[in-house]
Amino acid sequence: MNLKQILYWATTIAICGIMLYSAGMYFSKTEMIKGFFKFFNYPTYIVYPLATLKVLGVIMILWRKSSWLTEWAYAGFFFDVILATAAHYYAGHAVGLSVLGIPLILTSYFLGKIVRDNE
Repeated sequence: MNLKQILYWATTIAICGIMLYSAGMYFSKTEMIKGFFKFFNYPTYIVYPLATLKVLGVIMILWRKSSWLTEWAYAGFFFDVILATAAHYYAGHAVGLSVLGIPLILTSYFLGKIVRDNE
């Protein structure tokens, strides 16, 4: 396994872990998450669908059988972390894992293209 493959898998597992952690929080601490969504002026009815899509996105990124769906999963994760980072920043909260997700997603996505083309 070369360095690109190691970096790809490390960043992919990290971003998938962040998304699964986030989805787990959405499912297990729904009222707290809805409170955050209200504070950010986001609709609260999207908590469960967003959590479900995060789990499905992780499955698509790790499965990689459909390049079209994998692209959409990466795009969804990218927009999710961008919007989460902006929401936390403008609310005066620590941006934490959301800002860490941006370079992880970009690294996983671009190295994934290289690694998958060599397989």
